This record gives sequence, C-alpha cells and structure tokens, in this order.
Amino acid sequence: MGVALTELLITKEIESNFLQNKVLVVDAPMWLYQFLSSIRQRDGHLLTDSKGNVTSHLMGLMTRISNLSQQNIKLAFVFDGEPPELKNLTLEKRKEIKLEAEKKFEKAKEKEDLELMRKYAARTSRLTDEMIEEARKLIEAFGLPVVDAPSEAEAQASLIVKNNDAFAIATNDADALLFGAPRIIRNLSTAGRKKKTNKLSYEIIKPDLINLEENLKHLGIKQDQLIVLAMLIGTDYNNGGIKGIGPKTALKLVRKYGNNFTALFNEVKWSEHFDFSWKGVFDLIKNIPTNENYNLKWSDIDEEEIMRLLIDMHDFSEERVKAQIEGLIKEKQKMGQKGLSEFFG
Repeated sequence: MGVALTELLITKEIESNFLQNKVLVVDAPMWLYQFLSSIRQRDGHLLTDSKGNVTSHLMGLMTRISNLSQQNIKLAFVFDGEPPELKNLTLEKRKEIKLEAEKKFEKAKEKEDLELMRKYAARTSRLTDEMIEEARKLIEAFGLPVVDAPSEAEAQASLIVKNNDAFAIATNDADALLFGAPRIIRNLSTAGRKKKTNKLSYEIIKPDLINLEENLKHLGIKQDQLIVLAMLIGTDYNNGGIKGIGPKTALKLVRKYGNNFTALFNEVKWSEHFDFSWKGVFDLIKNIPTNENYNLKWSDIDEEEIMRLLIDMHDFSEERVKAQIEGLIKEKQKMGQKGLSEFFG
C-alpha cells in the first residue's frame, strides 16, 4: 500500500546534514529485508560465510550503522512482535509470491540470465529468527537501543516519534503514517544510491521527508480519513483493497463522504470484497498495541563483541570491520567528545 499512497503525498528531498544531531527510530525489519534484497552477488545469490550462513543483513547493518553514526545521526531500532490476525492473509500472499519467484529464478538460472536471476532472487528474501537475533546482537554491540514492539514495529516507532523521543521513523513504507507517525525519512542509504527495480544497475537517490500534518492539510482530510483512504487502496490487513479504486479515486471518496464511513463502504461494496468488516480493520489500525514503557538508552560501542560476531563467527574481513569501528572513534575525537557513550547518548 505504501507506494500507492505515496503518489498523493508531498515529499521533500533533504541533505544528510539535515539529520545531524537528530534521533531516528528505525523500522528494523524493513531495513533487514532491504539488505537481503539488495546485498547480493551478481547472480542473485546472497552473501554467505564459509559455513554457508547468510551474511547480507549483517553487512548492510554494519555499513549503514557505522556511516550514519559518523554523520552524527543517532539511531534506535524497533523490531516486530506478534502480527495481527488480520495480517495472516497478506503474509500468506507474500509466501506465494516468494515461491513463484523461486521457480522463476531456477528457470533463469538454467538460461544463465544474470539479470533475471537477480530480479527473481530479490523477491525470495526470507528473514529468519536466527537473522533477527544476529541483527539484534550487532545493533546492541554498536551501543544502540533496541525496542520490542508488542505487534507492528511501525506502530511502536510511531509512538516513539509522537512522544518526541525521536525526530522521525527511518522507513521506506508510508504505512507508518496510518499509525500517526508525525514524520518519515525514506531512502536513508549511506551510498546515496539504490538498486533499480529488477535491474543490475543503480540510481542516485537522496533521503526525503514526509510530514504527516503537512500532508493531511495538503489532502484536505483528517487522520481517520487517511486510514479509510488507505483501506480503499489496500493495507496489510485488507490486501489489494477495493478492486478498481486507486489513490485518486479513494481521495475523492473520502472527501465526498467526510466522516460517514459506513455510507462510503456501502457504496464501494466492501462486503463483496472481504469476509470481515471494515470496522475491524479500521479499529485495528487505530488501536494497534504499543508499549509506552520502552527505554531508549545508548551505550559504549563493544568492539570485541562486534569483532566476535562478524569476524570470528561470519568470516568478515578484519581490516574492513576495524576500519568501520575506527571511523566511529575518529569522528568522536573530531567532535571533541570524551567517550563513545556521549557520541551515542
């Protein structure tokens, strides 16, 4: 849904120095899926260590955390909890897409078509419990806070920003706006580029900012109407939305009906598309579980633990890992700070 919704939104390109001295709360699963999708060998296979364990997610984390921290951007991470029951259909659909992509990958492999191999390989990414646990350990070794959401990471991250404990959520998914996230930062790539969709090449990108209040005024709607607009297009809880309704039509409908959502959903014949009520989806988005008792605490970097996780366990280049760590230390010294705890905290 996020891409479709973005068509209606005002986005503002920003320079990386705009984010200096600001706290960003990261949608951790989103980043990890990004790394698994994009950090691959030319033939589409993931990076692995000598034992065959996937390391693409760790490579991405190490590089991005180090580079952003050296720009004096403070990071905190939120991980998903239990997905809502209404999300199960979407999760099943994603599994089907991955299985189909795996079949197409094998066919492309038989033809030795590298571009198609990479295209379909990127769609097969699976984030395992083991990968998540490794990522958590590495994040904590960098001295960065980790928060466990009771349900959706985006909802918990939105709460943290609403409470003014962070400036924005670092995510490429505009769905976070539905949970009331005041600000979203997208395209936070340290390389200043991203892989073109289904291509081996890259395109230059800059981070952009999406401001919720500004966009609600721009669209001429309220927060509840934004949720309904998204439901018409399709969310993670009503996959696909109402057939034949795109972003512009959805906006016209929510403007036309105002807060009379019952009349709106009757007109679009919700019950012919879904076997659950629109109110169930609406109430879930409005009241998704979050935890007010989170703790954002930055600490010193644990050099030994980083080297153990990356070099000892996963065969990372010692030279490369030490260079990332030394870069953090040099930046701290340049800033004239007394310790890394001050740099992060």
